[in-house]
Formats: sequence, C-alpha cells, structure tokens
Amino acid sequence: MNKNSILEQAFDPQSFKWQAEQVVHVLVDYLQNAQSEAIITNHYQSPEDSLAYWQKHFDHIPFDLNHFLEMVLDRSMHLHHPKYVGHQVGVAVPLSALMSLVSSMLNNGMAVYEVGQVSSALERIVIKELAPYFGYGEQADGVLTSGGTLGNLTALLTARACKAKESVWESGHTQKLAIMVSEEAHYCVDRAVRTMGWGEEGVIKVPTDAEFRMRTELLTPYFLEAQQKGIQVIAVVGSACTTSTGTFDDLKAIGAFCKAQDLWFHVDGAHGAAAVFSPEYQPLVDGIEMADSVVMDFHKMLLIPALTTGVFYKDGKDSYRTFHQKAHYLWNNQEEAEWFNYGKRTFECTKLMMSLKVYALMKAYGIQLWEEYVTRMFNLGKEFAQLIRHTPNFELAVEPDCNIVCFRYAPTIPTQDLEELNNQIHLNLYEKGEFYFVKTKLKGKTYLRTTLMNPFTSITHLQALLEQIEEEGLKLTQTIDRYSSIS
Repeated sequence: MNKNSILEQAFDPQSFKWQAEQVVHVLVDYLQNAQSEAIITNHYQSPEDSLAYWQKHFDHIPFDLNHFLEMVLDRSMHLHHPKYVGHQVGVAVPLSALMSLVSSMLNNGMAVYEVGQVSSALERIVIKELAPYFGYGEQADGVLTSGGTLGNLTALLTARACKAKESVWESGHTQKLAIMVSEEAHYCVDRAVRTMGWGEEGVIKVPTDAEFRMRTELLTPYFLEAQQKGIQVIAVVGSACTTSTGTFDDLKAIGAFCKAQDLWFHVDGAHGAAAVFSPEYQPLVDGIEMADSVVMDFHKMLLIPALTTGVFYKDGKDSYRTFHQKAHYLWNNQEEAEWFNYGKRTFECTKLMMSLKVYALMKAYGIQLWEEYVTRMFNLGKEFAQLIRHTPNFELAVEPDCNIVCFRYAPTIPTQDLEELNNQIHLNLYEKGEFYFVKTKLKGKTYLRTTLMNPFTSITHLQALLEQIEEEGLKLTQTIDRYSSIS
C-alpha cells in the first residue's frame, strides 16, 4: 500500500497513539472541570442554531482534533456535573468508558461465537453472576441488548412464544393477544405491543393509586373483561420503577396473580431493578424473584455508558424460544441451545461487545460499587423530598421511592397559573444552563422532575436549585397579568 495514501494514514498506529493521547488529555480536563463546577451543565442552543453552527464547521473549518473535541464538549450535556439532575442516564465511570473504546476498536460483532469469543464468554459470566441477585437459581440465563426498549420487546416476544395458544411465529396472528401494565409504565411497553401487531387493545392499562402504583386489585376484573372480549392476556408487566415518579409496583401481588392465572410475569426494571444490589432498598423489589423475566439497564443506575441492557430469564431455556430463524451461514442448528451464539436470542446480529464494559467494572470495583451508588442516590432522593416538604411555596407530587423526585413551585395563585408558571420556570432555567432538570405531567398537572444520577450531587446543590426556582418564580409572578402570556 502506498505509504502516502489517505487509507494508510487513517490506520497508522503512531497517528492513533497521538490521537488517543489528545482525547484522554481533553477528557481528563473535562472530568475535572465538570466535577469542580468550573463549567455549567449545558449551553443551550436552538435546534436551528446548533445545526447552522455544525454545518458551518463542516463546510468551512479545517479539522483540528483538539479544537473539535473542545467544541463537542462545550456544546454537550454534562452528566458528570453535579447540577445535572435531569433524565435517567447514568454517569459513566471512566474505566467503563475506556472499555467502550476497546470494544469499538475491536468491533467484534458477536452474533456468532467465532466473531465474539471473548465478549460471548464475558456476557455469560455477567448474566450468571448477577442472576442470583434477582433470586434466580442455576437454571437462569439471559442476554445483553441495546437498551430497555429493545429489552422489553425481547422479553415480551418470549412471553408470546411461551404463553400464546397459537404459534404466532409460524402462522401469524389468528386471535387477539394482550398484556396488562400500569397506566404509568414506560411508553416502550406500549410501543413493544404495537410493534408486535396487537394494536390498541393489546395494551390493557391498569389504573394507579394516589402514589402512582398499579392498583393490583383491578387485575382480576380487567383480566375477566378481556376474556369476555375474546382477548387472550398472556402477561402482566410490573414497573420497577415507573419513569415519571419512580414508584415501584407491588411485584409480589402481580407475581401471585400471574401464578394463579398461568400468565407470564415480566418486570420492567430498567431503572429500579438495580435496587437488588442495595440491602437497604432491596425491599422495593420484593417479589422480583417470581418474575419470568426482568429487564435492567446498566446505563441507568449502574454507571455504564449507553446502551447496555440485561434481559434476565428465570428459566434460561425460555430465552431460546424467542426467535426461530434458520441462518446456516451463521450456525448449523437453530434448535440447539448454544449459549455462545447470542444471535439466536437477540435482535442484533452485529451486537456490540457491551459485556466488556460491565465485566471490567465488576472485576475492578466489585458489586460494592453498585451497592454504594444505588444506596447513596436513593438516600439523596429521600433527603431532597424532605427539603421540599420543609421549603415554603413548594409542593411534593408524591413521596419518592428512589432517586426520582417530582415537585413544583406552588405559591398561592390560581391552578391554571401554576401550570404556566412551572412550565416557564423550567424553560428559563434550562436556557440559563446552570442546572438541568426536566418536567412531567402527573394526573394532568405539570411537575418539575429531577432524577439524581450524579454521585457528586449533594443536598447543597439541591438547595441551590430550589432557590433558583423560587427566584425565577418570583420574577414571573410580579405582575399577575403576565400569567396568561406564559408559555
């Protein structure tokens, strides 16, 4: 190959060494600046301004690695900043992020063992080592996949294969199927059902109580109503926890109902299943051992970069019933339960070496890392709720089970004005960029929502957040005539 060719330059080991050193150097400074709050959480730009900025860079500015990295970091959301209290996205431990680099460099797709020898073995170890925390025995098994949405769909496809009266995979749908789930469940459960072609009737949403927990006493009447309509309910999904409020469903009650009716019991534990690693908060998921399948996102409460999700099965044999394609160019026998050929059990063919990120953290720091992290963040949620209760003009939506806390600024003004006021407070502080938090709708009311993901966030930071919200709220309420124009 011509030594001066662009292709050879792109693969030059010494060039890569220099590039890698620059990347690590910039990221070290970034981590220090984020943790010390030398930068703000987010520099807001409108979608149009952001697109124009990067289009100009692409069209007119020569590529300089350091400058490019600095621009990317400056304009990105800084999850490692203690004032990031927004979405349920984990703060990646640097070691795990480095494993993402190794995974990307090796690029072993691992649909079949020959391509992913290391990652297949590591994935098996990760699943087998963690399954007992759910109360599962030796027969348990599972897979890693790309995100909770795909994980929940995979588990529900397995439920269909195990519980539907017909072989949908072979003959298609000839009868109506459905699952039951809390009305507060993550939208991906609804999306999974519709993706499977069950339509609106395929998602039976069970109302929640005042604490946004599934009313399990309604499972029987809803189940009987579905039967009367000719709908076969095959599964119930328990939320551990709900996305909006962080509320944990009564998994024991759901598990008992599923056992009595011979239904598949699935737990969407994308966020909250990590409670199994905290002795203090494990009671939140009592009953999870009854579940036929559990989904847990490592990129939420387990400090791993996105996307890394575990789908755990109480009976590992069930995981081989999900897909039945023949692919002789990949393996010789589709029917054989080969744990090492993960393409038989996941949607992905070219699957990332995501086990590398989890395995490295487990080996380097042990389960104690997760125990300490989950306990600290859930404790902080409780502490923040107590602070809100004792701060005038603030209203807590519900007592939090974990590190998701919903509240609103609630001075004595008309209800409709409160809606507009909190919406505008959120927008103004988002554009300011010092804190990043989100909002949600609960029973038709707007609440500000925080998910405490950063282990360096303290109650002092959260006190400052309330002070900023009140300061902004006071500005907006100086003239009552402005309420109707707030959007």
